[in-house]
Amino acid sequence: MKKRLLITTGGGDCPGLNAVIRAIVKRAGQERDWEVLGSIDAFNGILTEPMKIVELTEDKVAGIHVKGGTIIGTTNKGGPFAWPVKNPDGTVSEVDRSDDLLQRLLYQNIEAVINIGGEGSQSISQKLFEKGCPIIGVPKTIDNDLSATDFTFGFQTAVDVATDAVDKLVTTAASHHRILILEVMGRYAGWIALHSAIAGGAEVCLIPEIPYKVSSVMNAINRRIDAGKGFAIIVVAEGAKAVDGEMTYEACLEPGAMKIHLGGAGLKLSAQLKAAGCEVEIRETILGHLQRGGRPNAFDRILASQFGIKAFELVLQQKWGHMVAYRHPDIVAVPIKEAISQYNFVDIDSNLVRTARGLGVCFGD
Repeated sequence: MKKRLLITTGGGDCPGLNAVIRAIVKRAGQERDWEVLGSIDAFNGILTEPMKIVELTEDKVAGIHVKGGTIIGTTNKGGPFAWPVKNPDGTVSEVDRSDDLLQRLLYQNIEAVINIGGEGSQSISQKLFEKGCPIIGVPKTIDNDLSATDFTFGFQTAVDVATDAVDKLVTTAASHHRILILEVMGRYAGWIALHSAIAGGAEVCLIPEIPYKVSSVMNAINRRIDAGKGFAIIVVAEGAKAVDGEMTYEACLEPGAMKIHLGGAGLKLSAQLKAAGCEVEIRETILGHLQRGGRPNAFDRILASQFGIKAFELVLQQKWGHMVAYRHPDIVAVPIKEAISQYNFVDIDSNLVRTARGLGVCFGD
């Protein structure tokens, strides 16, 4: 009987997920004695009744590396440690179903799990490993906020989308003599904003790691206007905040979901600039989920493929509780516990930030 491997994709969708799945299946096919399964919508597939598990063959994954999203679905709701259950009174509570999950894995004769996801998903991986689950992690997030790896797949594609947006906004801003604010994703880290601001030539870049002063942003705008430039581009990360302010978000009460939804930083900045007396017309653009969708670029297809191959090789080595990572130029294994121990913030003294300052980019400090 063949050994069985289960793949899960959790959290937000991300360019390159399908490339990882394809790489795992193709590498497993070379061993001849492995069968690869996919759990629909992260761990929810194996926890539902009836289970939603599909066989992943080389025919099913042929050509999927060029496609966005994930063929086995994903979710950032529920999960083995916070499964939503409706009570008789209509309220919903969260229960721990991790023991049930492990029993179901045994029932299905699943000998290994590869969990593809970001910080939250890998936290689940670590908890399951501590309960005895034979699990390997693969880092996935457009936010690039896992510190154990130089880059996560999906990030470079998101930067391409954001940079393209900056390029397009420049022509409109110049034609209408406006200040255009572009809000990009990134959660609590400013990687997408920083990279796209440098690549696109933005005048202002506001990131969570450097709380901004509205007066400093106004000064940067005024200097540009005084120099004869009738427009400006501001890239603002969704987690950016003013000095003595807080991030802009909405509380989420939905059981099993993330507790806050970031968003609105661009609109808040616009209001702040207008209140400060900015006389130049301002418009706002929020990229939102456009950054997560669509075809992965070549870099992310290659990195995702490398991650998939390495993940299966870790399964063969039974190196449970580890996550694959990119440490240029190598693909290595690091303990999941180490990978999630420190959030990957932008180092404000890094060469990249110095490069931006050298180009005249204002961070609002």
